[in-house]
Parts: sequence; C-alpha cells; structure tokens
Amino acid sequence: MTQQPASPGLAPAFAPGGALRASINLGNPILAHRDPASGEPAGVSVDLAREFGRRLGVPVELVAFERAALSVDAVRAERADIGFFAVDPARGEGLRFTAPYVLIEGAYLVPQASPVSENGQVDREGTRISVGAGSAYDLFLTREIREAGIVRLEGAPRALAALRAGEVEVAAGIRQLLEAEAARAEGVRVLPGRFMVIRQAMGVPAGRGAAAQEVLASFVEEMKAVGFVADALKRHGVEGAIVAPAG
Repeated sequence: MTQQPASPGLAPAFAPGGALRASINLGNPILAHRDPASGEPAGVSVDLAREFGRRLGVPVELVAFERAALSVDAVRAERADIGFFAVDPARGEGLRFTAPYVLIEGAYLVPQASPVSENGQVDREGTRISVGAGSAYDLFLTREIREAGIVRLEGAPRALAALRAGEVEVAAGIRQLLEAEAARAEGVRVLPGRFMVIRQAMGVPAGRGAAAQEVLASFVEEMKAVGFVADALKRHGVEGAIVAPAG
C-alpha cells in the first residue's frame, strides 16, 4: 500500500514519545501470538499496528501482554498509544474506540457427559462458569448471568484447565480456542451457537482527543474496505473470525 497519512500533523497525538507504542493482547490467539521462530508478537493486530505506524511515519514499538485486561490498562494509563480490544461498555472510561474490524464468536465448553446441550441451559443455579478475568466474555457475562456463578481466573488456559479438573461445569471463551481444546483431548465439547459476538476494535487513550479517534476510525474503515484485514486473517491462518461490516 502506498497511501499517505490523512493528517501527518497528528503523529504527535499518537506517538508523543516519537514511536507508536502498540498494546498487543497475546491472550487472544485469533489476533495475536508469538512467532515460533523469533518469539516476537505477530498476527492481525500486529499487522494493523505496523501499517498505522507506517502511515504516521513513526517507528512502532510492540508492548505485549498475556491478558486483555492488562492490555486495556496500558492504553488507558497511556503506557501505550493504541490498542486492540473487544468493545465493551465497561471499558469505555479512559478510552476512545473505533468501529470493530473483526467479529469473533464467544462460546461455551462443557464436559462430554454434561446434560447441558444448548446455551440457554447454562445460566442455572449451581452452575459455575470459568472465564479469563477481565476478558470480553467476563465483562459480558457479569452483566447477563443471573443464576450461575462466574469463576474468574488468570487467562484462558487456566479457565479451560478448571473445566478439565472438574472445578467448574462450563468454560466460556473464544470459539476457536474452545474448539482447539476439544480437539486436543477427549472429554469436552463445544456447545452449538454462540452466547455473544466479540467486536474487536482499535482504541486510543481518551486524552488524545476526538481528532485522533477520528483518524484511527478512518484507518480501520479503510483497512476493512481495501481487504487488508481479510488478507491478514488469511495470511495468519485465522478461521472463524470475519471482517466486521463498514462502521
């Protein structure tokens, strides 16, 4: 791509220290992971961060975190300049979001022998649901669950291990991650359908202003329209996630 920044003068708003610090959540393997060869972060969100830095004409520094909540906190506290998050009302304070660039399904994992066969049967008294603390599905279920209990653990691997260990009756998470867990070893299955759609967007610290938000939002819309996001999903072998419609 050869497009130039829409507003080069806004580079200081995004990279006041001279480099664009991009907060990368490695806890969402659909969008970011560590390259097996180099150990460096890679994935759709990394590609977007680098392209945006190129547009601004500044170097990009990747600041990687293992959990979404830590990634969000880094941008909110301006320890990073941009981030890649699931849009949620609970994250609105201190952040300005774009429209989503990718949609991902949230699903449930249950033991193979569980009597639960559909999503509507999960929210019942006595059911414990494990989630990665501070994740998009934690925030969503905190608002929506009425009868079941929510067990918040440090990251998705721990939430899945809790189900295997019999500490909970249900694990919630990204569908692709749950399907990989079910394929890894017998004993668990993914419920059909989805309980939520995770809307993955970009964001900046609220203090950077509306103009910065608008520039970032325009960038996201262009990356969807020209096929950059679709190409990145294909390049990184991501299945199940779809490009979000125009915002």
